[in-house]
Amino acid sequence: MTISPSAVIFDYGNVLSQSQPASDTQAMAEILDLPLDRFAELYWRFRVPYDAATLTPDEYWRAVADTAARSLTADRVSALIEIDSRSWSHPAPGVPQWARELRAAGLRTALLSNMPVTVRDYVLGCAWLPEFDARVFSCEAGVCKPAPEIYRDCVNKLGLDPHEILFLDDREPNIRSAEALGLHAVWFTSAPTAALEIRRRFRLPVTLE
Repeated sequence: MTISPSAVIFDYGNVLSQSQPASDTQAMAEILDLPLDRFAELYWRFRVPYDAATLTPDEYWRAVADTAARSLTADRVSALIEIDSRSWSHPAPGVPQWARELRAAGLRTALLSNMPVTVRDYVLGCAWLPEFDARVFSCEAGVCKPAPEIYRDCVNKLGLDPHEILFLDDREPNIRSAEALGLHAVWFTSAPTAALEIRRRFRLPVTLE
């Protein structure tokens, strides 16, 4: 039996937005004078406390640099913040428009993302970002997915029961946490794959390809 959700919650990175461009990742690695693989390891090592606002932007980038025995000037920190924020600002083909279409069709929509304050501020200035009935960012909630508290916050803002909501995310642990709380969930590995599963399981207009 197919399900008719009353709301859809969208993750941001790799769902509404594209992955970081390789050129931006390379530019950040060059500022720190690090090989790309070493930069990527350190970038993600400290990301959860940064996303949860436990680390300030300056503290985050200095933690990355200090661990690699690199020094940073204030100008370089500013450059890293700018490139990092910009790198997450590219819309994924079709997904933002589909979010608009769902909301126009009468469904409630929400954005639920692990995101530091610097990226949040940059993204909220993007003209392509759809309107949502609720937005929950880890830097505001003080906790990151897959912790259940952040899902409950989003569900409460939508004013619905979990079983009325479909959640889309590109990371399996986040999907499993949502399902444990009673939400329906689709692991968003690609738009075409997600579209097939959504059509199979849910009664929703789907324009993703």
